[in-house]
Amino acid sequence: MRELMPRWDGKLAIGVATVALITVFALVVPLLAQDPRSSANPALLPPGPGHWLGTTKLGNDVLAQLAVGTRGSLFVGVLGGLVSLVLALFFGILAGYIGGVVDEVLMLLTNINLVIPGLPLVMVIAAYVQNAPGLGSLARSSLMVALVLGVTGWAGSAVVLRAQARSLRTREYVAAARVAGEGTLRIICVEILPNLVPLIAAQLIYGVIFTVLGEAGLSYLGLGPTGSITLGTMLNDAQTGQAVGTGAWWWFVPPGTIIAALGAGLSLVNFALDEVVDPRLRQAPQAVRRQRRSRAAITREEASA
Repeated sequence: MRELMPRWDGKLAIGVATVALITVFALVVPLLAQDPRSSANPALLPPGPGHWLGTTKLGNDVLAQLAVGTRGSLFVGVLGGLVSLVLALFFGILAGYIGGVVDEVLMLLTNINLVIPGLPLVMVIAAYVQNAPGLGSLARSSLMVALVLGVTGWAGSAVVLRAQARSLRTREYVAAARVAGEGTLRIICVEILPNLVPLIAAQLIYGVIFTVLGEAGLSYLGLGPTGSITLGTMLNDAQTGQAVGTGAWWWFVPPGTIIAALGAGLSLVNFALDEVVDPRLRQAPQAVRRQRRSRAAITREEASA
């Protein structure tokens, strides 16, 4: 179990602390702040007592909107990451383990998804879904944005999982399970997936990062959710409200900072998980330190000579 756990170092500690602080902020502060849609405050107040991050052009409290928007972006990110992971597991694991015609068909669909430019595809799907009849309020909701981003962001993870599944299907314990008459589904769930837990966790984190950034991009372009507040919709409101031109930096800097901090924190955690997937990454710093000690020893010997 010790070998399967990430090595606790500086980057993992910083990543976990950053994500934890942002999560606590998103869960606790909305309970204490005022209504983020309230326009009873003076417009474009700079940060100060009473409004620690100022107000928007409509008089909304930026701190309240930031807390609720962070919670909305986390919801979109986690849901979109889970949808992306489920599709990646289906296409990647089945293709890698079964092989043959199934592998060719599933990887053909995966490769088609890979070669299509991601952002234009998401924009087209989001615009079409939002104008589709019969969806009602669901068309411009955070749930629909998360589903769209999840459905379009699974291909890269599927390729990685397929490669690992192809490697695991040749192992002795998998062959023994097939000889014992175990079914395909049981072998995948019992023999394959437990050995891919670190890689699956890394792909989930990657999916969350992709979805959070994707939602921010869609919302900034005006294709995000309209019935809820996210970090992306805050940036869109700041852009349409000419926050840059009026010098209201407190309107757009905080949501951009939260997006950057969340992406950096999740990336640091992902780097630690990469060391579990590839032990050579864990051994690399030790090798560098050994080389430095060797060079220092040689330098001291030459100096004494």
